Amino acid sequence: MTDTRPHHDLTGPATAPPLILGPSIGTSLAVWEPQLPALAREHRVLRWDLPGHGGSPATLLPSDGSADRSATISTLAALVLRLADDQGWERFAYAGISIGGAVGLYLAAHHPDRVSRLSVICSSARFGDPAVWRERAALVRAEGTEAMVASRPGTWFSHRFAQSPVGAALIEDLRATDRAGYAACCDVLAAYDMTADLAKITAPTLVVAGRDDPATPPAHARRIADAVPGASLVEVAGAAHLAGVERPEAVTAALLAHFTSTAALLAHLTSTAPPQPGDDASRHAAGMAVRRAVLGDAHVDRAVARTTPFTARFQDFITRYAWGEIWTGDGLDRRTRSCITLTALIAHGHDAELAMHIRAALTNGLTREEIGEVLLQSAIYCGVPAANSAFATAQRVFDEIDATPHVDSASHSRTEK
Repeated sequence: MTDTRPHHDLTGPATAPPLILGPSIGTSLAVWEPQLPALAREHRVLRWDLPGHGGSPATLLPSDGSADRSATISTLAALVLRLADDQGWERFAYAGISIGGAVGLYLAAHHPDRVSRLSVICSSARFGDPAVWRERAALVRAEGTEAMVASRPGTWFSHRFAQSPVGAALIEDLRATDRAGYAACCDVLAAYDMTADLAKITAPTLVVAGRDDPATPPAHARRIADAVPGASLVEVAGAAHLAGVERPEAVTAALLAHFTSTAALLAHLTSTAPPQPGDDASRHAAGMAVRRAVLGDAHVDRAVARTTPFTARFQDFITRYAWGEIWTGDGLDRRTRSCITLTALIAHGHDAELAMHIRAALTNGLTREEIGEVLLQSAIYCGVPAANSAFATAQRVFDEIDATPHVDSASHSRTEK
């Protein structure tokens, strides 16, 4: 019997709040590997493959390209709902890249009861002239996906990144994609236009753009963010169309800020003995989730391990109040909170805390150049000697990061940076 569901993968605690991740055209669910470890810590993550991509059969979509049988975005959305139904998920959070993000916009607008939170990454409400997509579909049907390989460096990511193991693996995913499945997805994009439906979306929405993205430039993201009520927008410097692969830290931080603290709080509130909303236990659970997301597990684990009876109340206070109330607030995003925190620490000369929060600022999506701008601004309002010390602290942190071998989560290989 032929499976009518897309190929998919489940990661994370079975009882955690569900999060579905949608890929971009020409890639497999592997495109989400850089974000998977962080997102799966507090979510039950389901990644899925487009028809003809990865492990999904191309037959999930009509593939002859005829006008009366071409697939639409609703066809792909129905596949996602089938996966959610199989898991028993009445509501789920959703994040998608490019066409995967388009699926998320459709689901949020037409099935608002199913989508709790939404993020669209390097996506659009309309992907340009339909004729261009029909021409691409015809080209791929005739010549296969190899016809697209030469144009992906410079579109998906920089030419330099294309030479990396991660970039090369993504190009091989494209080569392995079924021509009929890829062309059918082009048919979907030719017919797709969500412009008039964006205002219907009620789910809290995060829009992420790559500033160097030639496929869906930042203007596309701004149009979505302006039209979706209450949507937030993050633009990632130095990133093209696959921003989450080329700049994984910035995209992961943005997604964690949008999804994780809510997931931790929900998990705590649905435990066997749920506390009342707003009580100390709830704030501590939410605060610990944000504290780990911003400062990293290693730092928090060390702080917890060093806790003594004498310091326990202070640790609890910091987690509940600083992280569980201030840092979890919706009034400012985490990038802005990092800028404010750096300035305050510089003004008071707290260099040890400053070093920790410079690392946190990188996690929260600030670039080194943007951190430098914060330090320059502080020189005017906090004093040149304070800024001089801050620059020395920041340089030391950057040198330590550059000298430390790290694990590339997308390739699972040990690299020097």
